[in-house]
Amino acid sequence: MLIYSHDTFGLGHLRRSRALANAIVEDRPGTSALIISGSAVIGNFEFESGVDYIRIPGVTKLPDGDYRCLNLNVSLEEAVGLRQALILQAAKAFRPDVFIVDKEPTGFRGEVLPALDYLQAIGCRLVLGIRDVMDEPALLVPEWERKGAKEALIRYYDEIWVYGLRDVYQPLKALNLPASVEKRITYTGYLRREVPPTPSLTKYPKITKQPFILVTTGGGGDGDDLIDWVISAYEADPELDQPALILFGPFINRDKRRSFVERIAKQPKLDVMSFDTKIEWLMKKADAVVAMGGYNTFCEALSFDKRTLIVPRTKPRLEQYIRAVEAERIGLVRMLSDYREPRTPERMAAALRALSSQPRPSEVVMPGVLDGLSRVRGRFKALLNASI
Repeated sequence: MLIYSHDTFGLGHLRRSRALANAIVEDRPGTSALIISGSAVIGNFEFESGVDYIRIPGVTKLPDGDYRCLNLNVSLEEAVGLRQALILQAAKAFRPDVFIVDKEPTGFRGEVLPALDYLQAIGCRLVLGIRDVMDEPALLVPEWERKGAKEALIRYYDEIWVYGLRDVYQPLKALNLPASVEKRITYTGYLRREVPPTPSLTKYPKITKQPFILVTTGGGGDGDDLIDWVISAYEADPELDQPALILFGPFINRDKRRSFVERIAKQPKLDVMSFDTKIEWLMKKADAVVAMGGYNTFCEALSFDKRTLIVPRTKPRLEQYIRAVEAERIGLVRMLSDYREPRTPERMAAALRALSSQPRPSEVVMPGVLDGLSRVRGRFKALLNASI
């Protein structure tokens, strides 16, 4: 199995691809899974025996929404050309039975198209895997038209796996796909997470030896507003009793990090950690979770049955906001947003207090909600049998 992980920003695509690869090789001993990723931190994660990765030159998103090469002193066009050549070469050398493309049907700037042409010609089964929510339809439809993504979806992919539930959200509904393509869509359910077999080597702060709230922003590159809002709540309300551990993430801005550390040091109920590749252990220990509501954190909150407050970002896309709205509608989480109301310390303090009396996700009966990895294993087996 070959997996293309769309990694231009954050940890979401990498962590989802890793979960899929680990689950499949555990289920089918002797299987080899190779992940192609541009993530700068992929080497910090552990993988099951049978899983390896190729790191292609990274690109990063700029504040204005454009991109540049992360480390090499080359133009973006040159970087994409190099990435495209490496992806194609990996496909030719590895000759996978199944190729899973994460999120982008054509890859970043179309870089995966030559590999799709080659693998389709040799009979490899092609799968597009997408999260439960992509973006609001008004933005998703023109974006996919501009990229030629809908045409690629129709032309290349044998199956489309949506890592969510139809009753929660239908991410491709606005595209008006042909009936023949709709039949290729499988809603797998969310991807259940387990604690890693070995504990983290990171030393946890003393605050974790009592009931605490875990505040996480995933990769941390766009989590400044959430961290600031939580800190401001403790600064404004000395009666907030429950301690909170703030996890920065590897991509937080250095200046912001320094400022936050100084403010946190003045609050006896707050502590901080930089980054933990085995966040599942922290998630399990926590009494409750405050998060931005990215896909992976949402799966972890469900998997470990944590009372969760989602504080979604609303720029540059509404993915997290849409997920939070739908999850709150069902009763899985509660949401606090500054999308239509002001961001005040008092609102955050009240939301933090309410966490302790909030229902757990398990109190909502939703058949198949965390069956994602089981369904993926089943579809992978079916694809292999179909290709024999």
